[in-house]
Amino acid sequence: GWKGPLKVIQSSPAAVIIYACIYLFFFSKVKQGLLPSLEDLLFYTIAEGQEKIPVHKFITALKSTGLRTSDPRLKECMDMLRLTLQTTSDGVMLDKDLFKKCVQSNIVLLTQAFRRKFVIPDFMSFTSHIDELYESAKKQSGGKVADYIPQLAKFSPDLWGVSLCTVDGQRHSVGDTKVPFCLQSCVKPLKYAIAVNDLGTEYVHRYVGKEPSGLRFNKLFLNEDDRPHNPMVNAGAIVITSLIKVKSSFLVMQFMNKMAGNEYVGFSNATFQSERESGDRNFAIGYYLKEKKCFPEGTDMVAILDFYFQLCSIEVTCESASVMAATLANGGFCPITGERVLSPEAVRNTLSLMHSCGMYDFSGQFAFHVGLPAKSGVAGGILLVVPNVMGLMCWSPPLDKMGNSVKGIHFCHDLVSLCNFHNYDNLRHFAKKLDPRREGGDQRVKSVINLLFAAYTGDVSALRRFALSGMDMEQRDYDSRTALHVAAAEGHVDVVKFLLEACKVNPFPKDRWNNTPMDEALHFGHHDVFKILQEYQVQYTPSEDSNDGKENRTVHKNLDGLL
Repeated sequence: GWKGPLKVIQSSPAAVIIYACIYLFFFSKVKQGLLPSLEDLLFYTIAEGQEKIPVHKFITALKSTGLRTSDPRLKECMDMLRLTLQTTSDGVMLDKDLFKKCVQSNIVLLTQAFRRKFVIPDFMSFTSHIDELYESAKKQSGGKVADYIPQLAKFSPDLWGVSLCTVDGQRHSVGDTKVPFCLQSCVKPLKYAIAVNDLGTEYVHRYVGKEPSGLRFNKLFLNEDDRPHNPMVNAGAIVITSLIKVKSSFLVMQFMNKMAGNEYVGFSNATFQSERESGDRNFAIGYYLKEKKCFPEGTDMVAILDFYFQLCSIEVTCESASVMAATLANGGFCPITGERVLSPEAVRNTLSLMHSCGMYDFSGQFAFHVGLPAKSGVAGGILLVVPNVMGLMCWSPPLDKMGNSVKGIHFCHDLVSLCNFHNYDNLRHFAKKLDPRREGGDQRVKSVINLLFAAYTGDVSALRRFALSGMDMEQRDYDSRTALHVAAAEGHVDVVKFLLEACKVNPFPKDRWNNTPMDEALHFGHHDVFKILQEYQVQYTPSEDSNDGKENRTVHKNLDGLL
């Protein structure tokens, strides 16, 4: 909201004085009590006319926005709320003064939340869709739990969890989201991001390529320059491990903790020991890399493999891993702490490689059908990133023949079928998909306004675009007037013909005053329009389709007419 004023200030120094005066005026009015403060407005929003707010009502309203009471950004508010509950006699109710005292430290974040200014405004509606997708994927059977080490084989095939975290810190979890599991290959993009963040793109890609290999992830094979194809195959991940070996295990864990917003990040020593004992293939890759001089000079290959196995054995839950994914979605800033963890360069490169190489031999198919950066792991996790929107972690141990979670793949497909998250979904014209980033009510209002304004101005080209995009050409405004009413009242013959002949709209709609388009044409003296409507009404046959098929009927009717 300050972009316009800032431009004026830069172009005119005198504007500095004007805006300073405006600011001081409003600040003084707030101080004098003549204008309500943000705290007051928030209180009135939640109280709905009552003198006091029940604490549980505030907490419930807060959770409906997607924020959690455990959010680090709300620590001051929650601490003050607990203290207030302990020290007041009426502990379950908050009057205006107590409420203001509790929220004032975090008022900006809370105001954003309750004004629905987060990336997903209607979070409750969106999460209900996520729950439906979760239940649909839960029905998927098949797949086999990885058993090359005992620690992976012990997981129940029935475990299934999905967690998401948006770039604004909105959280939702469903299923087994608090069960720890090892990242395994899901750690590969994270350690690549660390390497680029610390060493830069040019240095890192002296040692590893950027292309999909077209081969199994654990093949003993290098590109024509004798380098691993990319950081997402085992050979590339081992080389990346050698680049970040200067960091201790403790520092890498610290980095992972920052990415996860200090949520659960652990270590499975049993998995590490088993990985080392059954790691013949990775040792073979290591010696092959050493023979081809793929490591930086002076590298201890055995120590690097030890470090590689340690990183694969880092434990997370769906909840903590979703925050890691959200950090990538948020340009390197952890959404729940606000701390910058990764450089923009590191995030961009990481997401690019996840998109092209992240899903083993299924990477091309996944990029085609889902169109989002992702990385899967043999423990059953899929780390999914919707750039600038959110990060998700799907986890279910049974794997398909490609090594990807069966339920996780199904969930990702369904998510992109429902929402326009695919990298190449058109955000303006793909009317059949849900866009959680937009407020439904606002979009419908804009749609009606655009349609009626085009009819008012006689803009047939705009109406043709609306019809082709699948817009309902019979939708009404608050007075129940349609585009045909408006066009008839204005005498736009071309628009009336287009709506009747191409879009085949109903010629008999009545507005709140029981006027039809023919009445409008007659009232305003547009006899040519009146005649067209009269002739069309004789041959018009109303559709008897059910209401359930209204949307598809509208789209097909529009397209058939235009064709």
